[in-house]
Amino acid sequence: MTLLISLFILNSCRNPDTVGLGLTPATQLNGSLIDTATVVVNTVREDSVITSSGSKTPLAYFNDPVLGTTESDIAVQLNLPGSAPFTLPSGTITVDSAVLVLRYADGFYGDSLTSKYKINVYQLSKSLSTSRTYYSNTRLDTLYNTSDLVGSRSFNARTHDSIKIFNIITGQPDTLIKVAPQLRVPINIDFINKILFNASATQLGSNAIFKNTVKGIYIALDKTATTGAGGTFMMNLADSINVYYRTVSGTTIDTTMLALPLGIHAAQIIHTPSAAVTTELNNTSTSRNVIYLQGLAGLRAKISFPYLKNILKNVGNIVINRAELVITPVPGSTIPFNAQPEITMYKRDIALQPQELQDATTTDPRSMGLSTFGGFYNSTLRNYHFVITGYLQDLMNGKTVDYGTYIASADSTGARTSTTTTATIGPTAQASARTIAVGTDLNSPYRIRLNIIYTKINK
Repeated sequence: MTLLISLFILNSCRNPDTVGLGLTPATQLNGSLIDTATVVVNTVREDSVITSSGSKTPLAYFNDPVLGTTESDIAVQLNLPGSAPFTLPSGTITVDSAVLVLRYADGFYGDSLTSKYKINVYQLSKSLSTSRTYYSNTRLDTLYNTSDLVGSRSFNARTHDSIKIFNIITGQPDTLIKVAPQLRVPINIDFINKILFNASATQLGSNAIFKNTVKGIYIALDKTATTGAGGTFMMNLADSINVYYRTVSGTTIDTTMLALPLGIHAAQIIHTPSAAVTTELNNTSTSRNVIYLQGLAGLRAKISFPYLKNILKNVGNIVINRAELVITPVPGSTIPFNAQPEITMYKRDIALQPQELQDATTTDPRSMGLSTFGGFYNSTLRNYHFVITGYLQDLMNGKTVDYGTYIASADSTGARTSTTTTATIGPTAQASARTIAVGTDLNSPYRIRLNIIYTKINK
């Protein structure tokens, strides 16, 4: 009953500065004692993240008018078709075409209406290492030369439009089929002949030798030929370079297709911050009026509650019934680029490793589940909510030490399901959106707010 009464009180509160409500007017705690100044928030750089794993890999050139420029290139190995050794087809071989197939994954962010994109594909001059872990800040552009261009294509962002292609069937007529949304990049026929049909038996005899000799390919958006703001694409690299060729054996002519599967891959992500972001990164000693959250391991916000224990000094022992953090994007900042559909909140442990908050995991009996914990953008209220009751209670009572608490980007494309038990924590390269939010600007009605409902107890 106490919890229900508290919830009704919170929902009916008309004073946005009220962060604590007692059981009687005599014990009421208003913003004059604890207000939004008790929240300290700063924009900081996100940690680097592993990019040599995961189901989605970013390909980006996005010139954000507020945050700056983001680039993400991809290096990927090529494998022999089928099992080694690869045996050349009999007869005279003529390559008709070759296409790099890149299926889109959910998560495009940027300009899909007016921007025109161009993708370039180069042959690697150095191989990716199978024994190395690659991070977002690993420089991969040293692995290729711009003179080794083997394919390119101009295209529009149509990440949800299926397309029709011809399905090549050996010994039978080709058929037109519909396939999932994908980008198909023409690859130079001379490159295919060099690495495959005109290659030595030694190169084709072992997949390890083939990968070490061919090296692989480097995929990047052309900055000079991409118009407008650009954007970030998420790619599923489970496809291949498809080679369509004809064989002539006597009087028999047939068309067929083979695939050079894509192998291990990694992404290089480079953020070039704007002057506004640079200013925020250089000012972390005091709370800021604006905070920036940026995907692709870009920016996050560090948040702290340094005056929580003042409640104990001024009011006495209390039990927090509900603590809610409200974050609101800067008005107008969601046009033309939407706010992130989902953000997350987590803490660091003594080893500075990311950990779930008490309210974001089922291991704490006070947690009410991820759906209550929050982090989703409410398009009606135009804000985000986090319920952090257990975490604040433990901070106030000294049961938890704040080694760093952060608000950051989260992958909203299938990240949470009905069976998910913990929130996303730590940096991610699979979330591409951004949010510009109001910090502790006392002149703004949209400033970050901490609402607390508590019950005073006597020991």
